[in-house]
Amino acid sequence: MHNIFGIHNYASFVVAIIGFQVIPGPGTLTILNTTARHGVRAGMGAVFGTLAGDLLFMLSAVLGLAAVLAARPVILSSLQWVGIGYLCWLGLKLLYSRPADVGAEAPQPRNSWTNFRRAFVVSLTNPKAIMFFMAFFPLFLTAGSRPQTLCLMMAHVSLISLVYQTGLVLVGNAVASRLSCFPHASLLAKRAVGLGLIGFGIKLAVRKK
Repeated sequence: MHNIFGIHNYASFVVAIIGFQVIPGPGTLTILNTTARHGVRAGMGAVFGTLAGDLLFMLSAVLGLAAVLAARPVILSSLQWVGIGYLCWLGLKLLYSRPADVGAEAPQPRNSWTNFRRAFVVSLTNPKAIMFFMAFFPLFLTAGSRPQTLCLMMAHVSLISLVYQTGLVLVGNAVASRLSCFPHASLLAKRAVGLGLIGFGIKLAVRKK
Protein backbone atom coordinates (compact mmCIF):
# COMPACT_ATOMS: atom_id res chain seq x y z
CA MET A 1 0.00 0.00 0.00
CA HIS A 2 2.90 2.31 -0.79
CA ASN A 3 1.34 4.06 -3.76
CA ILE A 4 -2.39 3.71 -4.46
CA PHE A 5 -4.57 6.01 -6.61
CA GLY A 6 -1.40 7.99 -7.30
CA ILE A 7 -1.17 8.89 -3.58
CA HIS A 8 2.35 8.40 -2.24
CA ASN A 9 2.50 6.53 1.11
CA TYR A 10 -1.22 5.83 0.91
CA ALA A 11 -1.48 4.08 4.30
CA SER A 12 0.22 7.00 6.06
CA PHE A 13 -2.09 9.40 4.25
CA VAL A 14 -5.21 7.61 5.56
CA VAL A 15 -3.80 7.31 9.09
CA ALA A 16 -2.95 11.02 9.11
CA ILE A 17 -6.50 11.97 8.12
CA ILE A 18 -7.96 9.79 10.88
CA GLY A 19 -5.53 11.30 13.36
CA PHE A 20 -6.60 14.83 12.46
CA GLN A 21 -10.25 13.84 12.84
CA VAL A 22 -9.95 12.56 16.40
CA ILE A 23 -8.41 15.85 17.56
CA PRO A 24 -11.44 17.81 18.83
CA GLY A 25 -12.06 21.21 17.30
CA PRO A 26 -14.86 23.79 17.03
CA GLY A 27 -16.59 21.71 14.35
CA THR A 28 -16.65 18.64 16.60
CA LEU A 29 -18.16 20.62 19.47
CA THR A 30 -20.76 22.16 17.17
CA ILE A 31 -21.81 18.74 15.86
CA LEU A 32 -22.10 17.29 19.37
CA ASN A 33 -23.97 20.29 20.72
CA THR A 34 -26.43 20.35 17.80
CA THR A 35 -27.06 16.61 18.12
CA ALA A 36 -27.60 16.83 21.88
CA ARG A 37 -30.10 19.65 21.55
CA HIS A 38 -31.98 18.71 18.39
CA GLY A 39 -31.35 15.05 17.55
CA VAL A 40 -29.73 12.98 14.83
CA ARG A 41 -31.24 14.77 11.84
CA ALA A 42 -30.05 18.16 13.09
CA GLY A 43 -26.65 16.69 13.92
CA MET A 44 -26.26 15.38 10.38
CA GLY A 45 -27.12 18.85 9.09
CA ALA A 46 -24.19 20.15 11.16
CA VAL A 47 -21.98 17.37 9.78
CA PHE A 48 -22.67 18.36 6.19
CA GLY A 49 -22.09 22.01 7.06
CA THR A 50 -18.69 21.14 8.52
CA LEU A 51 -17.82 19.00 5.50
CA ALA A 52 -18.81 21.85 3.17
CA GLY A 53 -16.48 24.21 5.02
CA ASP A 54 -13.60 21.74 4.83
CA LEU A 55 -14.27 21.14 1.14
CA LEU A 56 -14.19 24.88 0.49
CA PHE A 57 -10.82 25.10 2.23
CA MET A 58 -9.46 22.16 0.24
CA LEU A 59 -10.64 23.62 -3.05
CA SER A 60 -9.23 27.01 -2.09
CA ALA A 61 -5.88 25.43 -1.23
CA VAL A 62 -5.77 23.54 -4.51
CA LEU A 63 -6.69 26.64 -6.48
CA GLY A 64 -3.99 28.65 -4.75
CA LEU A 65 -6.10 30.88 -2.51
CA ALA A 66 -3.57 30.28 0.25
CA ALA A 67 -1.04 32.28 -1.78
CA VAL A 68 -3.53 35.16 -2.02
CA LEU A 69 -4.21 35.14 1.71
CA ALA A 70 -0.50 34.94 2.48
CA ALA A 71 0.07 37.98 0.27
CA ARG A 72 -2.86 39.84 1.88
CA PRO A 73 -2.43 39.28 5.65
CA VAL A 74 -5.19 41.82 6.39
CA ILE A 75 -7.75 39.51 4.78
CA LEU A 76 -6.55 36.54 6.81
CA SER A 77 -6.49 38.54 10.03
CA SER A 78 -10.00 39.90 9.48
CA LEU A 79 -11.43 36.46 8.83
CA GLN A 80 -9.76 35.10 11.94
CA TRP A 81 -11.13 37.84 14.21
CA VAL A 82 -14.63 37.33 12.85
CA GLY A 83 -14.29 33.62 13.54
CA ILE A 84 -12.96 34.20 17.06
CA GLY A 85 -15.87 36.49 17.86
CA TYR A 86 -18.42 34.01 16.52
CA LEU A 87 -16.96 31.11 18.52
CA CYS A 88 -16.98 33.11 21.75
CA TRP A 89 -20.56 34.27 21.12
CA LEU A 90 -21.76 30.68 20.67
CA GLY A 91 -19.84 29.62 23.78
CA LEU A 92 -21.32 32.40 25.91
CA LYS A 93 -24.85 31.46 24.82
CA LEU A 94 -24.28 27.91 26.08
CA LEU A 95 -22.37 28.99 29.19
CA TYR A 96 -25.18 31.24 30.37
CA SER A 97 -28.02 28.84 29.63
CA ARG A 98 -30.65 29.15 32.32
CA PRO A 99 -31.04 26.12 34.60
CA ALA A 100 -34.81 26.37 34.16
CA ASP A 101 -34.41 25.68 30.46
CA VAL A 102 -32.87 22.28 31.10
CA GLY A 103 -35.87 20.69 32.69
CA ALA A 104 -38.23 22.18 30.14
CA GLU A 105 -39.60 20.40 27.13
CA ALA A 106 -36.97 19.55 24.56
CA PRO A 107 -36.56 22.28 21.93
CA GLN A 108 -38.10 21.71 18.56
CA PRO A 109 -35.61 20.64 15.88
CA ARG A 110 -34.35 23.47 13.76
CA ASN A 111 -34.60 23.57 10.05
CA SER A 112 -31.80 21.40 8.60
CA TRP A 113 -30.57 24.36 6.56
CA THR A 114 -30.13 26.40 9.77
CA ASN A 115 -27.97 23.68 11.34
CA PHE A 116 -25.99 23.33 8.11
CA ARG A 117 -25.41 27.07 7.90
CA ARG A 118 -24.28 27.44 11.51
CA ALA A 119 -21.81 24.54 11.27
CA PHE A 120 -20.54 25.90 7.95
CA VAL A 121 -19.81 29.28 9.54
CA VAL A 122 -18.06 27.64 12.51
CA SER A 123 -15.91 25.56 10.15
CA LEU A 124 -14.70 28.78 8.53
CA THR A 125 -13.38 30.17 11.82
CA ASN A 126 -9.88 28.95 11.03
CA PRO A 127 -8.73 30.23 7.62
CA LYS A 128 -5.30 28.77 8.36
CA ALA A 129 -6.84 25.42 7.41
CA ILE A 130 -6.19 26.47 3.82
CA MET A 131 -2.49 26.72 4.64
CA PHE A 132 -2.68 23.33 6.32
CA PHE A 133 -4.08 21.62 3.24
CA MET A 134 -1.51 23.39 1.08
CA ALA A 135 1.23 21.87 3.26
CA PHE A 136 -0.46 18.49 3.84
CA PHE A 137 -1.34 17.39 0.31
CA PRO A 138 2.14 17.81 -1.22
CA LEU A 139 3.54 15.37 1.36
CA PHE A 140 1.74 12.55 -0.44
CA LEU A 141 2.32 13.59 -4.05
CA THR A 142 5.08 12.55 -6.41
CA ALA A 143 6.60 14.33 -9.39
CA GLY A 144 4.44 12.19 -11.67
CA SER A 145 1.15 12.80 -9.83
CA ARG A 146 -1.75 13.89 -12.01
CA PRO A 147 -4.35 16.60 -11.18
CA GLN A 148 -6.89 13.81 -10.61
CA THR A 149 -4.82 12.69 -7.63
CA LEU A 150 -5.69 15.89 -5.76
CA CYS A 151 -9.39 15.22 -6.39
CA LEU A 152 -8.99 11.72 -4.98
CA MET A 153 -7.19 13.11 -1.94
CA MET A 154 -10.02 15.55 -1.28
CA ALA A 155 -12.53 12.72 -1.69
CA HIS A 156 -10.64 10.65 0.88
CA VAL A 157 -10.66 13.50 3.40
CA SER A 158 -14.39 14.12 2.90
CA LEU A 159 -15.36 10.42 3.08
CA ILE A 160 -13.32 9.67 6.21
CA SER A 161 -14.64 12.85 7.81
CA LEU A 162 -18.22 11.85 6.97
CA VAL A 163 -17.81 8.39 8.52
CA TYR A 164 -16.16 9.72 11.69
CA GLN A 165 -18.58 12.61 12.19
CA THR A 166 -21.61 10.42 11.56
CA GLY A 167 -20.30 8.20 14.35
CA LEU A 168 -20.06 11.29 16.57
CA VAL A 169 -23.70 12.08 15.87
CA LEU A 170 -24.90 8.56 16.71
CA VAL A 171 -22.83 8.29 19.88
CA GLY A 172 -23.66 11.85 20.90
CA ASN A 173 -27.38 11.23 20.46
CA ALA A 174 -27.21 8.07 22.58
CA VAL A 175 -25.36 9.91 25.36
CA ALA A 176 -27.77 12.86 25.18
CA SER A 177 -30.74 10.49 25.54
CA ARG A 178 -29.27 9.11 28.76
CA LEU A 179 -28.41 12.56 30.09
CA SER A 180 -31.96 13.74 29.45
CA CYS A 181 -32.92 11.82 32.59
CA PHE A 182 -30.46 13.94 34.58
CA PRO A 183 -31.27 17.63 34.00
CA HIS A 184 -28.24 18.93 35.95
CA ALA A 185 -25.85 16.66 34.05
CA SER A 186 -27.31 17.99 30.79
CA LEU A 187 -26.75 21.55 31.98
CA LEU A 188 -23.15 20.80 32.93
CA ALA A 189 -22.51 19.19 29.54
CA LYS A 190 -23.94 22.23 27.77
CA ARG A 191 -21.75 24.58 29.77
CA ALA A 192 -18.70 22.39 29.17
CA VAL A 193 -19.26 22.71 25.43
CA GLY A 194 -19.64 26.46 25.87
CA LEU A 195 -16.34 26.65 27.72
CA GLY A 196 -14.74 24.56 24.99
CA LEU A 197 -15.87 26.94 22.25
CA ILE A 198 -14.68 29.98 24.21
CA GLY A 199 -11.40 28.19 24.85
CA PHE A 200 -10.87 27.62 21.13
CA GLY A 201 -11.63 31.28 20.48
CA ILE A 202 -9.11 32.42 23.09
CA LYS A 203 -6.53 29.97 21.74
CA LEU A 204 -6.89 31.45 18.26
CA ALA A 205 -6.67 34.99 19.65
CA VAL A 206 -3.48 34.22 21.60
CA ARG A 207 -1.85 32.66 18.56
CA LYS A 208 -2.50 35.83 16.59
CA LYS A 209 -0.40 37.92 18.97
